[in-house]
Amino acid sequence: MIKLKKIKNYKKDFPIFKNNDLVYLDSAATSQKPKCVIDAVNNFYCKNNANIHRGAYNLSITASQKVDEARHNVARFVNAKYDDEIIFAKNATECLNLIAYSFGLDNLQKNDEVVLSIMEHHSMIVPWQKITAQKNANLKYLYLNKDYQIDDAELDSKITKKTKIIGISTISNVLGTITNYQKIITKAHSVGAVVILDASQSIAHLPLDVQNLDADFVVFSGHKMYAPLGVGVLYGKKELLQKMSPFVMGGDMIEYVYEDHTTFAPLPNKFEAGTIDASSIVGLSSAINYINSIGYDNILQTEKELCEYAVKKLKELHFVTLYITSNQKNHSSVISFNVNGVQPHDVASILDSK
Repeated sequence: MIKLKKIKNYKKDFPIFKNNDLVYLDSAATSQKPKCVIDAVNNFYCKNNANIHRGAYNLSITASQKVDEARHNVARFVNAKYDDEIIFAKNATECLNLIAYSFGLDNLQKNDEVVLSIMEHHSMIVPWQKITAQKNANLKYLYLNKDYQIDDAELDSKITKKTKIIGISTISNVLGTITNYQKIITKAHSVGAVVILDASQSIAHLPLDVQNLDADFVVFSGHKMYAPLGVGVLYGKKELLQKMSPFVMGGDMIEYVYEDHTTFAPLPNKFEAGTIDASSIVGLSSAINYINSIGYDNILQTEKELCEYAVKKLKELHFVTLYITSNQKNHSSVISFNVNGVQPHDVASILDSK
């Protein structure tokens, strides 16, 4: 058993580890859920379950209040200026598609440029492949240097006056590289471009202040930050969201429907069509409280010690190739590696058997 002096054992907070000799190393894909989050979801269904904003009876009003309180908690968590800058969706993928179709289609013109990093998740890349083709715009990529980072020369050559939209992850889910996203935002705004930050991989590890960053759009999924599956968050500057067209039509995003036209509800309802997953939103709020109770400083210290230990031990294995930046300040707790000459699926299966 490895015991690192400064690390507190948080395993007791997670029911899945009780009476289960489990070592879980897939939090980059989805995190396990602490008991407080599970209890919050269970209590919603036991005490508050009703369709929100659809009824004038007490249960529906209470359920609506729970979602409103959760939205306020998310807004405080990322330091949004207004609660209605927070839009709930199924996941970050849906949020990224919403931005591409609602903002991209209306704002991109022929020969405009969209710039993405080559490290991006497919849910960032694929929608912009389609939108740029549809609008006769150009899609460009920021490539990595030999140290798995985007250097200044790459930014200077790719971000130009033709650039209208930039998509960048705060932390790469592939390499664990912490990107220079603040510098990218500043440079993007100097040429009049809008930036989409994918914070899915960082939200459980690094604090996020959207006002200090001057972020235009930010997306993240709840399931990577101890919240339930099925809830994602889109933050957008209010002035941008107000000008955008709805992505999905029907249900709670409607104000009035006439035979020949429809008016849409104000923010945030305009982008939350149909019945949303209120229980997962309540669970997300509980997950935020859990992160706040531990504190990002403690999270970072714990991860730093574990990551440094893991990297040190992996480097001692001559048959392992690591794919991480040499600059520890720019590396998160995601560790990418290959066991030389062995299929990754076989490695995973063998490790799982142990």
